[in-house]
Amino acid sequence: MQPNLAGKLVRLSALVKSKKKAYFILSLGELSPPDSQMGGHVSIIVQVPAQLVWHRALWPGRAYVLTELRASKIHGHRYRVWTTTPSSHLTPLEPECVRELDLDLELGRALLEADAKTLPRTSSIQERQEQKGLARDSTLLSYTGTVTAVLNQPAGLYELDGQLGLCLSYQQFHSLRRVVRPGVRLELQDVHLLQSVGGGTRRPVLAACLRGAVLLRGFSRLKPESQSSLHAWGAYLYEKLVWERQLGLPLYLWVTKALEELASKLCPHTLRHHQFLQCASPASPSLALQLLAPTLDVLAPPCVPSRNAHKEILEEPHRCPLQKYSRLQTPCSFPTLAALKEEGECKAWDSFDPKTLLSSPEVAHLTSCQLNQRLAWSWLCLLPSTFQPAQVLVGVLVASSHKGCLQLRDQSGSLPCLLLDKHSQPITDIRLIGCLVRVERFQLVIERKVKSSFPSWQELGMEGFIQDQGARVYVQFLLADALIWPMPRTFLPSATPSNRPQPEPSFPEVPHVGQSRLFLLSHKEALMKRNFCGPPGASAAVAKPTLSFHVSGRWLGGTQRKEGTGWGPPQLKGDENKDQKVLLIFMGPSVRWFEFLHPGQVYRLVAPGPPTPALFEEDESSCISQRPLELAGCTSCLTVQDAWILEHERSQDIPDLPGISKALPESSLTDLLSDNFTDSLVSFSAEILSRTLCEPLPAASGTKSGSTEARKGCVKITVAVEAADCEYPPHLDIYIEGPHLPRPLGLLPGARVYFKQLEKRVSRSHNVYCCFQSSTYMHVLSFPPETTVSVPLPHVYLARLLQGGQTPFQAIASCHIVSVFSLQLLWVCAHCTSLSVQGRCTHQSSTCPTQTSVSQASIRLLVEDGTAEAVVTCRNHQVAAALGLCPSEWTSLLELVRGPGKVALQFIGPEAQPESSAKTDEPLTLFLRSLCTSLSVLRPIELSFELERKPSKIIPLEPPRLQQFQCGKFPLLTHVNPRIQLSCLSIQEPEHSSSLGAFASSCSKTATKA
Repeated sequence: MQPNLAGKLVRLSALVKSKKKAYFILSLGELSPPDSQMGGHVSIIVQVPAQLVWHRALWPGRAYVLTELRASKIHGHRYRVWTTTPSSHLTPLEPECVRELDLDLELGRALLEADAKTLPRTSSIQERQEQKGLARDSTLLSYTGTVTAVLNQPAGLYELDGQLGLCLSYQQFHSLRRVVRPGVRLELQDVHLLQSVGGGTRRPVLAACLRGAVLLRGFSRLKPESQSSLHAWGAYLYEKLVWERQLGLPLYLWVTKALEELASKLCPHTLRHHQFLQCASPASPSLALQLLAPTLDVLAPPCVPSRNAHKEILEEPHRCPLQKYSRLQTPCSFPTLAALKEEGECKAWDSFDPKTLLSSPEVAHLTSCQLNQRLAWSWLCLLPSTFQPAQVLVGVLVASSHKGCLQLRDQSGSLPCLLLDKHSQPITDIRLIGCLVRVERFQLVIERKVKSSFPSWQELGMEGFIQDQGARVYVQFLLADALIWPMPRTFLPSATPSNRPQPEPSFPEVPHVGQSRLFLLSHKEALMKRNFCGPPGASAAVAKPTLSFHVSGRWLGGTQRKEGTGWGPPQLKGDENKDQKVLLIFMGPSVRWFEFLHPGQVYRLVAPGPPTPALFEEDESSCISQRPLELAGCTSCLTVQDAWILEHERSQDIPDLPGISKALPESSLTDLLSDNFTDSLVSFSAEILSRTLCEPLPAASGTKSGSTEARKGCVKITVAVEAADCEYPPHLDIYIEGPHLPRPLGLLPGARVYFKQLEKRVSRSHNVYCCFQSSTYMHVLSFPPETTVSVPLPHVYLARLLQGGQTPFQAIASCHIVSVFSLQLLWVCAHCTSLSVQGRCTHQSSTCPTQTSVSQASIRLLVEDGTAEAVVTCRNHQVAAALGLCPSEWTSLLELVRGPGKVALQFIGPEAQPESSAKTDEPLTLFLRSLCTSLSVLRPIELSFELERKPSKIIPLEPPRLQQFQCGKFPLLTHVNPRIQLSCLSIQEPEHSSSLGAFASSCSKTATKA
C-alpha cells in the first residue's frame, strides 16, 4: 500500500530541467505550531511530466495532501526520498480527513536508511574562501516586491522596488524570462540576501538558488519585448557561466558588466551579437568567454565540478554558490578606446604642473623664452595599474591609410598604437590587420604640447599664461603580451557606430584571381608629405604635398599567376639574370603598409583581378625622373596601386635566395665621430636620453622665415649611441625638423631606437650632430622601462679624459679648486635678455610687455686632482655651490647686484681686475675678490661634470706641452697635459676631506687662535 502525506507547504524549490527529465521538490511540514516552517518537514520530488503543472498552482503556507507516494533512491544522495507516482494526486487539505503523525518517528524509518558507502565531497570555491577566512554568509529570507526595471534580461538581472537587485540566473527561469518585466509582482521564497558584494555593484542583491521559489503574484500592463537572437545566445552564455563555472554572485555580476562593456565596444558594427556570444563548437568557447578567460581562469578555475541540483535542494546544511560570498575587488574593466583616451588626457593635464616640470634651482634663472620652450613638450606614461580598476585594451587592429600608423579601433573611435615583436623586431606579419587584440600589459603615452607666455618663473603658479594646449595619445605594447583572434571578414571596423565600413581595405583578402611578384626590401624612407609632379597631360594646377614613402629593393624572379590556392612558376624573361633594382612609391591609401615594411624582409606584391601583361614593369605615369633613379641605383620605378595587397614571405621558404643578414647595418664610432664626410649618412642604435622642442636650425632650414614649417620649430633628441665594446657610449644630438612632422611614435626618453641614414653634421664648436632626412629610416627597439633606475655616474681621474678612446661623457671626479678665472653676476630682462639695472630693462627701444628681470651667473674654475687640470664652467645655481654660499646668502648677494645690474671679475694672476661695470673700491667688488681667493672657495669638492665638447675625432687631442716652473731659485721644466674643458653638473662637499683639505682646515684654526 502506497502512503499518502498531508501537511503545510513550507518550501517549494525551483523547477529544474536536466537533460533526462524535469522536476521540482516541495516540502510539507506539520500543521501546528504556526511557525512550523522552522520545524521538521518532509521533501517530496515531483517528476511526473503531467504533474509539473502543480508548480504554478502551489502556494507556500497552505496545506495540501499528496497521495500514493513511494520512497526512492536518488543517485548521489545519501538518503531515500519520497517521490510521486503517475497515480498520485494533489488536493487541498481537509483537517478532519487526516491523521497527524510524528515526522521523526513514523516517516523517518523508511527514509533514513543510509548507504554503506559515503560519497566523496569535493571542495568548492566557497569552501576554500571560508578556510581562508574571506567569506561571509548570505541571509535566507522571503520577500514580496514589484519589478521596477530590467537591468539585463539575458543575465537574469532586475530591480525590485527601485532599491534592491534581483538575480534569477541561478535558477532555470526560462518560462519567466518573458513574463518578468516592470510592473510584475513577485513573491520570493527562501532567497539569499547578499550585501556589499563589490565588483561595481553597490545595492543589496536578492538571488534565488534552486532551493528557493519565484512565484508570480501580479501581472504587468506593459507589452512583452520581442526575443532577439541576442537574448537567446546571451542567456545560454550566462547559464553556462553559472552551471559550469559555478561563479559566485559578486564575480557573476562583474562578468555581466564586463560582457556589456565588450558588447558595446564591438557589436554590432564590428561583430554581430551571435558572432560575439555563440560558441564556434562544443569544445571552443565563444569569443566573449575567450576575452574574459585570462581573468576568470584566475578567479574561478574551470575544473570545479558542475552544480548538483539534488544536493543543493535537499542537503543540510544548505550549500549552493550563493551560500558563501566575499566582497570582490573589481579585477579589471574594458573601457571604450574613446573613454580610455579621454581619461588618459584628463590624468595628463591634472598632473601637468609647470613648477614640477622644471627643476627648482634652475628655474629662477631662466628667461621667458627658455621657460616657455621647456614647457612646450612633456610626456606622461600611464600603466594599466594606474587606473582603478585596471584597464584592459580590446580593439581591432587596423592600418590607417590617412596617417600611415597602426590603430586599435572599436565603435567609439580609434587609438594609434606602436607594436614590437619579440627580440626587438618590428611588426612584419600583415595577417595581424583585422584581428581582435586583447592586451593587459601596455603603456598609454600622452605627449603634451603647450603654447605658453609665462613672463618668468614667479608666474608659473598663475593661470592665464597658457594660450593653447594639445595632446597626442597613443598606446604601445609587445606582441607577446597580447592575445589575438582572427575576426570574421563579413564586417569591417568603423570609427563610429553611425559610420559605414571604411572604403579602405582593412582586411587583406587573398584574391582568387590575380598575379604577384616577390621583392627583397633593402631600404625604406621616411613617411612624410612629398611633392609629386602630375603625369603627362594632367592639370597644370599646383599639386598639394601628398603623404607618401618610398622603398627600394630588387625583384626576386618574374611575375607569378594565381593557380588554385597557390602561385604558379615565375614567368621568365631575357633580363632575369640582371640585378633588377626597383623603387616602389606608396602614396594615398597604400601608405597603410608603412608599419609592416622593413629592410631585409621579403614581400609579395599581389595585384587582384585578371592578369595584365607587364603590370609590375616600370610605371610610365611615374613622376620620378630618370636621374634620381640612377643615383639610387634603381632600374625602374613603380607606383603601388590602392587595390594591391602585400604579403610577408619567409626567406627560408624561397628557393635560390642568398642568405640575408639579420644584423642592422651600423656605422663605426670612428666614422660617426670623425670629420670624414665621404659618406655623410650614418646609422646606429641609441638610447634616447632627453627630448625637447627648439628653434629651427638656421643653416639647415630649407623653408622661408615666417613660414608654417619654420614656425613649428624642430625636435631635439639627445641619445647615447650604442656600440660594441664601448663602456662609455658617446652622446649625440638628433634634430627632426618641420617637413618631417608629425614625429614618429615612440621617440621617448628611455626608449632604444635604431636610426638609419641620418645626415651627419659638425657645428662651429666642432660637435657632431645628426639631422633627420627624407631618406631616414627608424624603428623602436624597446619601450621606456616601466620603472626608472638611476645609474650613478662613474668616478674617474681627470687624466682618464686625456687618454682618448672610450671616455665618459659625464662623470664624477674628486678634485680641488685651485683658482677662480672669472666670475660674472648680472640681471637681464626676462623678455628680451637685455641688461636690467635696478629692475628696469636698458634696451633703447624697449617694448617688453613686462619689466620682470631674472638673475644669471657664471664662474670659471681651475681644478686639479693630482693627475690633470681642468677648466670648469658653472652657471646660475651652480655658482652658489662653487662659492660655498647657502641659499639665503646667495639670494642676498644677487639682490646686491640688482642695483648696478652687472658685476664681472677677471682674475689674472694673484690680483682681481674687475671690468668697467664694477668699481674696484666698491664693497661688493672687494667682497667678491676676497671670497674668490679664500679657502672657503679654494677647497676640495666632489665635481659632477660633462664634457664641454661632445666626444669626437675631429680635433685631435693636444700633446703635453713643456712648461717652466720656478721652485725657489731653480727653474724646472716639465711636461704639462692640456687643460680639459668641462661643464659643471653639480658640486658636492666631500664626505671625507682629503689631506690637503684637512691641512688647510688646521691652518685656518691655528690662525684663528693666534
